[in-house]
Amino acid sequence: MLRRLFEAVARTMWPWPINACLSGRKSMKVIRKTLNALGGVSLATLMMASAASAQEGSIPMGTGADMAGICGDKPTIVALVDGFGGDTWRKTALAEMKDELSPCKNVTEVLYADGAGDPAKTNSDINSLTAQGVNVMVIFPDFGPAMIPAIRSATQAGVVTVPYNVNLGGNPGVDYSANVIQDFDAASEKWVGWVEKNVGEANVLYFSGPAGNGFSANFMNGIKKAAASRPGIKLLQDTHVATNWNPADAQKATAGVIAQYPKIDAIMSDFGPVTIAVIRAFEQAGLKVPAVVSLASNNELNCMYMDAKKAGNAWPYYTIDGTTTQVRHAVRRGMAIYQGTEDSDPLGMVATVFADSAAGVDPKCDPAAPLDADLSGLLSPEQMQDVFKQ
Repeated sequence: MLRRLFEAVARTMWPWPINACLSGRKSMKVIRKTLNALGGVSLATLMMASAASAQEGSIPMGTGADMAGICGDKPTIVALVDGFGGDTWRKTALAEMKDELSPCKNVTEVLYADGAGDPAKTNSDINSLTAQGVNVMVIFPDFGPAMIPAIRSATQAGVVTVPYNVNLGGNPGVDYSANVIQDFDAASEKWVGWVEKNVGEANVLYFSGPAGNGFSANFMNGIKKAAASRPGIKLLQDTHVATNWNPADAQKATAGVIAQYPKIDAIMSDFGPVTIAVIRAFEQAGLKVPAVVSLASNNELNCMYMDAKKAGNAWPYYTIDGTTTQVRHAVRRGMAIYQGTEDSDPLGMVATVFADSAAGVDPKCDPAAPLDADLSGLLSPEQMQDVFKQ
């Protein structure tokens, strides 16, 4: 509603384009005067709603607008909040965000908070960063809607808040400034389409996190949609195979489904360590590894595949990655809202192909890098080495 109001006011009051009227102090004064005449609608609220909902659709991860045109000139303190920041993926994401902000000389400080797996600490971190005067806060909402009250409080205190990766729910423009999300439907379409093309008729299982979590449910719904129009693709279960994103639990769960289903042609997994555990469970059972379809692979998985390929016993493999770059999209959106500049990107992102055995695309494998390293991002080898030293 606010976006439509903004556009209607712009068309009525100003003959030049909306983006042009948003630049320049004189134009901003005109907008404020007009908004006052509309009954005190907040400029910040109106701009936030417009910026957060102006685009639909998705772009490939690691692409998008040039930050140099978004930086603005207001001094800015930026923070990244993780519910759990102990792995190399999170360290890489922080480095990606800092690299994305490098053209912005007006960013005076970049802060970081690691909730260490504790929801209460994570919410406390959000409150603390708000008190420290953070202007733009990018948040990985590990604990889902339970984080909304703390994020809403920060938003109401004037912080531009941008949760990313998952759809947090809640009310955009009220509970947070914008929600930059992974496009599960587009990713699912890639997964299921690849299986149909390269495996053919297939019995498929999807391995993911704890039972009932929103991330896995969203992905499962996307897989169902993609499979609905493909009669040759049979989902053996209506829900994902719960692994708690824990390799030990994944191996146990895989042993269970191997006993339950005599024919499994393809497995899907959204976390590298889980994918590895599933593969090893098939090998330990003396069975041929099914086709492997993955998201967010890691160095260990990709080196494992390359070793199998050299030995002549590789499984069909397809993985889409680039997930560490999502934080770049999120911080661009946050800076645009805070600075009043333009971010033309949609709010959705979709992972890109990192390995495709059918197309002869091999993944990167670096035996010298940590096992959990994600090598699919935009950082240089030198920058990745700095991450590995942390």
